[in-house]
Amino acid sequence: MFAYRNSRQLAKPDRSLEDRPDPEGWEDRLTGLSPVEAIRDLCEAYPGRVACSTSFGMEDQLLTHWIATEGLAVRIFTLDTGRLFAETHDVWSATLEAYGVPIEAYQPEAAGLREFVTRHGPNAFYQSIDLRKECCRIRKVEPLREALQGAAVWITGIRAGQGSGREGMPLIEWDGTYGLYKFHPLLAWDDASVREEVRRLQVPCNSLHDRGFVSIGCAPCTRAVKPGEDFRAGRWWWERGGGKECGLHVHAVTGK
Repeated sequence: MFAYRNSRQLAKPDRSLEDRPDPEGWEDRLTGLSPVEAIRDLCEAYPGRVACSTSFGMEDQLLTHWIATEGLAVRIFTLDTGRLFAETHDVWSATLEAYGVPIEAYQPEAAGLREFVTRHGPNAFYQSIDLRKECCRIRKVEPLREALQGAAVWITGIRAGQGSGREGMPLIEWDGTYGLYKFHPLLAWDDASVREEVRRLQVPCNSLHDRGFVSIGCAPCTRAVKPGEDFRAGRWWWERGGGKECGLHVHAVTGK
């Protein structure tokens, strides 16, 4: 059920979408709808061109549950970085078993990763912010670019309460980097609401969440969050300062 994409002959983003309804118009149209209703509306507007990324955290698992159980025409994909937790692989397998929907896996380009590790070593990301960002680019950003080819809408599990500049994000926005709309159906949900819905629906959940991990990425770059710490404190904790991102959600937003 795993679909691996190896081609690096990537097309340019579909700029024609800039002539479609602007982000503000979509925000008015989707505000007040349930996540399922909103996703269905987008699927009808862009048939076969709606994709949802998952890192198998709680938010993404809830989105996968809705997509699978409601029969929404959404392509689900994940970035298989090669450094994921064993627990993440466990919930990945449990999700396939529970819902029977394909989850496309996109991996780093082999030659680029081999060159990086050969030159800098397997744990180069601890040495400097620049090397950490380069590792993220190879393992996440470039595979994401491939995963989004042909998509008109990218659904994410981003919540405003996750911090790192996400508090002021719109419900739906135009992403000029990838040439598509990004939709955040859980943007206004808080952590407790997500947890309760996951529990109520008996959605497969990453066991790391029960051990203090709130934002789960690659194993070497993620730790549990201590009481009172910021939501993102467990990511790249050795780096000083705020705004720590891997580059997936740093983009040029237009139409605002």
